[in-house]
Amino acid sequence: MEGGCLCGRIRYRLRRAPTDVYLCHCHQCQKAQGSAFAASAPIPADDFELVSGAECLKAFRATPAKGRFFCGECGAPIYSRVDGKDVLRLRAGSLDPPVHLTVRAHIHTEARAAWFEILDAAPRYPGQEPGRP
Repeated sequence: MEGGCLCGRIRYRLRRAPTDVYLCHCHQCQKAQGSAFAASAPIPADDFELVSGAECLKAFRATPAKGRFFCGECGAPIYSRVDGKDVLRLRAGSLDPPVHLTVRAHIHTEARAAWFEILDAAPRYPGQEPGRP
């Protein structure tokens, strides 16, 4: 499975396709995505291979131990990573179709945008989901 940014400068390849996606409604994700939530698919960091665009990959740290990686040319979000963790939170929208993901949970719903209504039956957590790696 492959993916990349909006302008195409950043391209990546995954060793295994993700199966799950978590929808984070926290205020930082709303600001970073410009939307009601971030759709993040957790993947082992070792499964991610940057094929092109390393010079365009930039990071922003809204919190000291977490980098949000994006394309410095088009601004498209690619993934986030907590320092020292072996898991990336790949932004599902950066994957090339076809994408088959199952929404596992809505997290940080206490910060949900008032204009967005959650209509699916996935579990909802006011904060972080239990047992998050």
